[in-house]
Amino acid sequence: MRPSTSSLLVASRRSRRRRNALLAPSEHPATKLVVGLATIVFLISAGLALRAAPIDADLSRAMNGWHINGLGQVTALVYDLFSPVPAIVITVIVTSIVWALSGRLALAIAFAGTIALTWIPSDIVKIAVGRSRPDATLLPHPVAQMPVDPSYPSGHVAFVTALVLALVLMLKGTRWHRPAIVLGTIAVVVVVFSVAILGVHYPTDALASVGWALGVFPAARIVWVRMLMPLVPFLREVPRPEPAEAAPGPRRHGDVETHEG
Repeated sequence: MRPSTSSLLVASRRSRRRRNALLAPSEHPATKLVVGLATIVFLISAGLALRAAPIDADLSRAMNGWHINGLGQVTALVYDLFSPVPAIVITVIVTSIVWALSGRLALAIAFAGTIALTWIPSDIVKIAVGRSRPDATLLPHPVAQMPVDPSYPSGHVAFVTALVLALVLMLKGTRWHRPAIVLGTIAVVVVVFSVAILGVHYPTDALASVGWALGVFPAARIVWVRMLMPLVPFLREVPRPEPAEAAPGPRRHGDVETHEG
């Protein structure tokens, strides 16, 4: 069956679009999938070791000593801002903006899905490791209600890092790429320090989340963008066709033959 005119027009419009790095084929996909799996295994092993020997307990208490006055209020605000429900709202809002500005549903779905597939599975590590939160009775300025779920890794940090990685990759090749790297790095550092200063996470919990996102994000993008999204027809973006080379053949009347000599 020959494609309809409307489908050809849609394909033509898609082919003229600039390929976004978030949707582009990944270099060395097998390597990135292996790195993602190795990251999971390594962080689970490291988490079990830290549960048995909390080597950063003293550092956790020292950082919680900064949880006073204005700094304490800022860290509490940051923690609330990137809690699970607000994090979902932030993702929906930013995804909507991406769709509105780009006009590309596939790009918006790739953005949201890659973040989710990086962030949410970090709970698997939490369950597997089962590290308790810092002992509130030993902290100088504990929060009123210590979270009851496992501590390692930090879901707040995992989300923010995944969000930043998705934005940085999506903006690659634009004038916003470098500002996204700088501001995104600052955002990750702020959240890392906030959860440690509040005393709701050990410092190693936060650092493990950064490592998680860096190792798992490329694999999550491959699984979501290159394996799952193409299964949905309207989420496929047609790549720009390569220019065809002129085939050799008999010279037509009117062609000019040039000679060097």
